[in-house]
Amino acid sequence: MEYGGGGDDARDGTRWIVLVVRVPAEPSRHRVAVWRELRKTGALSLGQGVWAVPDVPLFADGIGRVLELTERAGGEAVSLAAIGRGSQDGRRLRAMFTAARSADWAEFMADCGKFETELAKEIRVAKFTLAELEEEEQSLERLRRWHRDLTARDVFGAPEAAEAGERLKVCVAACEDYAERVFTALHQVPEQRMPEEGRREPGEESGR
Repeated sequence: MEYGGGGDDARDGTRWIVLVVRVPAEPSRHRVAVWRELRKTGALSLGQGVWAVPDVPLFADGIGRVLELTERAGGEAVSLAAIGRGSQDGRRLRAMFTAARSADWAEFMADCGKFETELAKEIRVAKFTLAELEEEEQSLERLRRWHRDLTARDVFGAPEAAEAGERLKVCVAACEDYAERVFTALHQVPEQRMPEEGRREPGEESGR
């Protein structure tokens, strides 16, 4: 029997893993740990305790960790392979998943803006030290790792992805500019003070 008015031909074609997770309310750290792992994995929340991810190898490790954490907490988890009954169902899931990735990209670009503002402030106050440069480079590396993770999870290609890539390039260029300023400041030879007028330095002629 066909459902959804069109059978397989009307389906979106994307297969999904649906997780139904139940974790005891106490201690709360177990629920928080499972929730964080689901968020880190990029799972889409469909309701209380129900999550979904596209059925692709990328998400396998994250799902495995969620199941392990749930079992360790004395909870229960069921994973189901699913597909939309009709093309509209599939498109809706894709849209919801991509909207979640769009929110991730927006958060990423906001942090890019904070990074650029921080560098501009250090330049404005002429804080050119190796310690500060190392701190800024660590912040940039965190943005790079975040960008790689989001790119991997963005299975269907959120429209903000391209802009986010450009923003990361701007951050890289800004950090390189700051690094050049730091090394220029560190290699600068201090100016020698000229003798004050009327003041004799050792070895000067008395003029008599």
